[in-house]
Amino acid sequence: MSVRVSTALVRGANVCAMVMRADIGVIGGSGFYSLLEDAEEIDVATPYGPPSDTITVGHIGARAVAFVPRHGRDHRHPPHRIPYRANLWALRSLGVRQVLAPSAVGSLRLEYGPGTLVIPDQLVDRTSGRVQTFYDAGGAVHVPFADPYCPVGRALSYSKAEAEGWDAVDGGTLVVIEGPRFSTRAESRWFTSNGWSIVGMTGHPEAVLARELALCYTTLALVTDHDAGVDTGEGVTQDEVFAFFAANSERMRTLVSSVVAKLPSERTCPCGDALKGINLPFDLP
Repeated sequence: MSVRVSTALVRGANVCAMVMRADIGVIGGSGFYSLLEDAEEIDVATPYGPPSDTITVGHIGARAVAFVPRHGRDHRHPPHRIPYRANLWALRSLGVRQVLAPSAVGSLRLEYGPGTLVIPDQLVDRTSGRVQTFYDAGGAVHVPFADPYCPVGRALSYSKAEAEGWDAVDGGTLVVIEGPRFSTRAESRWFTSNGWSIVGMTGHPEAVLARELALCYTTLALVTDHDAGVDTGEGVTQDEVFAFFAANSERMRTLVSSVVAKLPSERTCPCGDALKGINLPFDLP
């Protein structure tokens, strides 16, 4: 398979450098702070400030990949302070058109225990106060979002997860809460009563911003715990979540690498046409 390699002018703090482009992006969640070996580190300036951390660009097999840790390598950005717009804009400016987004989530169903990998097909936003659009000036822009995730990325991720022995679930609803606190038991039970599957803090606005840039976006949600109202006990703690994801980080890297290697070089899904017929207030990178 041939890989598309070109150069782009990316502004660092005080310098400009010629860097390799990538068509696949990976946004690493809690405990997933690195992915690529022999990668080039790049500081990318965006209209929305700097991304969560330096972006690394390298290869997985023949595919050029850009990686950014969602919370920063030292986990300095809490969920409600992540520079979501900068992260997605930076990836697209490097040529990325397909994004994989591994993340840690809580389970809202007893049958989805720790270690279950859910590939959600729907999303519910329960955040508040987060900037969730690039198009907040220059006229109304309404982008379709009925199906938040890329069907090709989802299908491939699920099939690869099954092949690698994961307890994988094809489909489900991710409810995204504001954080940084975890849910109360009453909230958790309410989420469950609505038929939702998993709960997290970072899937929104990340998914909608990816759609607004006509990117393919796929979430790989690793269950680290049962949410507070689902099971008895003291409730989840930050240390437990971090420890569980860290223990499974190498396995998640292997899965992400497998999916990256098989993503199609030419997109045939609807994601690339999300902005078709819409007059945008500015040019995309």
